[in-house]
Amino acid sequence: MDAKQPAKFSPLALMISLAITLGIGAAGSFFTLHSVDTWYRSIAKPSFNPPDSVFGPVWTSLYILIGISAYLVWQKHAQIQQLPRTIAIYFIQLVLNLMWSFIFFYANQIGVALVEILFLLVAAIVNAYVFYKIDKTAGLLFIPYILWVSFATFLTYSIFRLN
Repeated sequence: MDAKQPAKFSPLALMISLAITLGIGAAGSFFTLHSVDTWYRSIAKPSFNPPDSVFGPVWTSLYILIGISAYLVWQKHAQIQQLPRTIAIYFIQLVLNLMWSFIFFYANQIGVALVEILFLLVAAIVNAYVFYKIDKTAGLLFIPYILWVSFATFLTYSIFRLN
């Protein structure tokens, strides 16, 4: 394939990419639902904690952006010199995302979740950088995710301090 020629649109590849990220989100929401109406309501939260109704739409939007980003990178997979490393970085970031929900909401371990979300933030930044080097738009689509995870990191820290 000519490097200057855009890859042919693949609806199946896009759907698979979106299914992976939205599937991770659905799995994370399973852990969240475990305690959002019980344990989470009972802990102290800072005044800037968003209402519960904000989290679902924000995360869904972010997972869609991440899925599109991965699709854009996958469209160039034949040109990626270190494809296994790129895929590993992407999936490590997704697993860290899922694990935060498990640690915070399911296991109710705020301190451990705080440490874990720092790893997630670094992984998201690394993922964005790696994707940016492959496809600028793919890397830029990670910016809202990085901003939200940064906010979530500060929120987790604040909840940890209050509890």
